[in-house]
Amino acid sequence: MKTHPIVHVEIAAKDTKAASEFYKELCGWQIDHAPQFNYYTFRAEGGPGGGFTGPENSSGGVVIYVATDDIESFLKKAESLGGKTLEPKTEIPGIGWFAMFADPSGNRIGVYKDMNPQG
Repeated sequence: MKTHPIVHVEIAAKDTKAASEFYKELCGWQIDHAPQFNYYTFRAEGGPGGGFTGPENSSGGVVIYVATDDIESFLKKAESLGGKTLEPKTEIPGIGWFAMFADPSGNRIGVYKDMNPQG
């Protein structure tokens, strides 16, 4: 992968269901719910989609996810540039894999590899 586009955005919310309803009404986003994770996702026309994280994450925070073909190599490069791995490569069953790192400023950033990438 030559570029690493933003593929997912997470918006922190005290009440993820209420947040999803707010953005559905405000922006017209398509909302879906994954009950096995109790995770609400959104699809925004013309932009990356994302989801709403619960109270375990601080409200006011936004996390972006960038695409990569090789999560381990991406994390090693981030660390070589002053970043820190926060969560190693983790499978999202049937969907793909993700990991989290902090950039040198302390921002949490996710990386993502799709299990079934589009050709």
